[in-house]
Amino acid sequence: MHILIVFLLSFALCIPSSCSSAATDTLLQGSSLSVEKPNDTLVSANGVFSAGFFKVGDNAFCFSIWFTKSKQPTLVWIANRDQPVNGKASRLTLSNNGNLILSDAGASATTIWTTTTSSSSEVHLKLRDNGNLVLRTPQGTVLWQSFDSPTDTLLPGQPLTEKASLISSRSTTNFSSGFYKLYFDNDNVLRLLFKGPNVSSVYWPATWILPVDQGRSTYNITKIALLDPFGHFTSSDTFQFYPSDYGVKRYRRFKVDSDGNLRLYSFNEETSMWEVTWQVLAEPCTVHGLCGANSMCTYDPFLGRTCYCLQGFKIKNPNDWTQGCEPEFTTPRCNNSAEFGFVHLPRMELFGYDLEIIPVTNLTQCENRCLELCDDCKGVQFKFNEKSTYNCYIKTILLNGRDSPNFDGEAYLKLPKSTLLFLKVPLKHVPLKCSANMSQSLDRTYQDPKKSTWLNFLLWFACGIGAFEITCIFFVWFFLFRSSKENDQGERQQLISATGFRRFTYSELKKATRGFSDEVGRGAGGIVYKGTLDNNRVAAIKCLINETNEGEAEFLAELSTIGMLNHMNLIDMWGYCVEGKHRMLVYEYMEHGSLAENLCSNSLDWNKRFNIAVGTARGLAYLHEECLEWVLHCDVKPQNILLDSEFQPKVADFGLSKLLNRDDQRANSGFSRIRGTRGYMAPEWVYNLRITSKVDVYSYGIVVLEMITGKSPMGIHSQGNEGGIDQRRLVTWVKEKLNGASERESSWIEEIADGNMEGNYEAAKLELLVKVALRCVEDDMDARPSMGQVVEMLQFPEYRSFQ
Repeated sequence: MHILIVFLLSFALCIPSSCSSAATDTLLQGSSLSVEKPNDTLVSANGVFSAGFFKVGDNAFCFSIWFTKSKQPTLVWIANRDQPVNGKASRLTLSNNGNLILSDAGASATTIWTTTTSSSSEVHLKLRDNGNLVLRTPQGTVLWQSFDSPTDTLLPGQPLTEKASLISSRSTTNFSSGFYKLYFDNDNVLRLLFKGPNVSSVYWPATWILPVDQGRSTYNITKIALLDPFGHFTSSDTFQFYPSDYGVKRYRRFKVDSDGNLRLYSFNEETSMWEVTWQVLAEPCTVHGLCGANSMCTYDPFLGRTCYCLQGFKIKNPNDWTQGCEPEFTTPRCNNSAEFGFVHLPRMELFGYDLEIIPVTNLTQCENRCLELCDDCKGVQFKFNEKSTYNCYIKTILLNGRDSPNFDGEAYLKLPKSTLLFLKVPLKHVPLKCSANMSQSLDRTYQDPKKSTWLNFLLWFACGIGAFEITCIFFVWFFLFRSSKENDQGERQQLISATGFRRFTYSELKKATRGFSDEVGRGAGGIVYKGTLDNNRVAAIKCLINETNEGEAEFLAELSTIGMLNHMNLIDMWGYCVEGKHRMLVYEYMEHGSLAENLCSNSLDWNKRFNIAVGTARGLAYLHEECLEWVLHCDVKPQNILLDSEFQPKVADFGLSKLLNRDDQRANSGFSRIRGTRGYMAPEWVYNLRITSKVDVYSYGIVVLEMITGKSPMGIHSQGNEGGIDQRRLVTWVKEKLNGASERESSWIEEIADGNMEGNYEAAKLELLVKVALRCVEDDMDARPSMGQVVEMLQFPEYRSFQ
């Protein structure tokens, strides 16, 4: 018996996964690194970089690569930044089939991260002297490398590509994914994006200036940028820079910091510290989203960056300024404008989120327009323009506010008059440093199993093997069943918390629609019914035609992506249903139906038509350019533009859209068949060309021409020489009217304008809309503007040429 115990103890202590030890810079096949062994790390041959488990919070670890020569280890890459593992029983394993697997604690060894690689030959993992972690075969075939999937840092020699964007950390102490992203946009330009919890916007380079005017090229589709050891950074869009210490070969790192600024760091060997030798933004407050809504960002060279709540507001979370400030007052009824007044905010610039931009002759006109819009207007920006008048910017959100002494405009905050009486002038709030309030601890608990020695186990095993086996079978079955059930509930709850969606049952939606009796629309994607939910909200319930027979997991994954989209000109989704073959989406109900239903009526005057054109462009621009996922609609038409009670447009029906990750360079691979509706489809579909966001731009142009003329794009009718009917494309007809304008005495605008408007339109704006639409429907996709440029042309026509 003693011999048996000694043998079993020796065998247990020499299990390969426990006895494995990593080589200096190499992990061999079948070996692993344990989170419980601090010495289980890979060290590059030059001793500059290490790879292993890095503590990121309370009992929270990430498998990372860090620079070792600095006073404090400097993280340069993280595998599982958004899902740390426990400090017990977690490990990184190089399996015998060539897959690198990071598993979390517990008997089930949950896979947290993997390279999803496989090889029939021998492989090994090696940390190179340049900080690149490479999984390769002895013959030199690279199966995976960390340089292809950066986090927030780029090292010399590491390419930044279409598939490898940089995303900042949440803060200096919280390494999970933050709000700022450096990426190549679909116009081939390198950009910085703020992607907040509710809104997003590009803040570098300046969006109101065309890339070509900033020295950028949009024609090179290579999409690659590179940093060399001397500090020279070059990009395929012709952007480049040199650091202050250019020419000296030093250790460097190029990083998107948690404050949204892009910086180059150089390592000082004498002080063992990193020094900033270049940064993209000289004014830190120009970064979007730093201080949250209803606040102002200020910067002082000595005090640094600080945030203030605007008058009448208080901070939501003193430890996280990105949540902004909330009102200290109760908003009166908006239909009584006499109860509101305005507070002058000198030198304050509010960027973006303009409901409308209107020319005015004085401040009173601007304030009155804000009062007319009730709750949709939170304040105004008042600025002198080049036409000796003023522009009034109606703000729907008070975001990206900053103290800008050189700004030639003024901001005015709308507040209840009862609040204005108690405000102190000038504005005095205690500032807090933005950089010191974003720390969030990561807390992951680990249920430590009951500890017992091998000797006790063997004694118990010898005394009651039968009872032990029965007990083990019962508990294994029980825990597997519970774990499976909890995982399923957890995935569903995670979707609800991330998107705000509610999961409906089929019977609930059947009851809400009275047995699916009130049909309000149908298309290629499914049938839409009107229904009343249990909270008395009226909803549009779409029953999808499930052509792909996708599973619940795939359906929920797509929903989670759609749930991240949030824009005032996109339809709001409230919930979904997945039961058997039933796939249903629950949307807000739009009182005025679709644009198609209103085009043939007298309900759309000129102002409504122009606002619909601008709002639709904004929604599509958000899908194409501002959200983290690149979304193509692929079926833009009047039936998919819905109108709310105020005739504000909302783009709907993503049933035919294709969600494309910006990192997927095979952007055309997902389109196996032609998508869209005849008459609105771009030529790319017909000629099997590369599909980009320009297909939506083309469809948008057709929709605008249809709104202007009231004629269908399927063909318009005019009398021929012999009394017959000559059918021509809508685009050709409008171009002929425009090109022949000088040869006719009558105005070409009068000839193409929809008769339902009865001549009540602004000729200059209508002409602008026609010319923008004709640019959108160019046969050459590269000649079409982006949707972001369309928005700019409609809002700031003085800055655009239409020749």
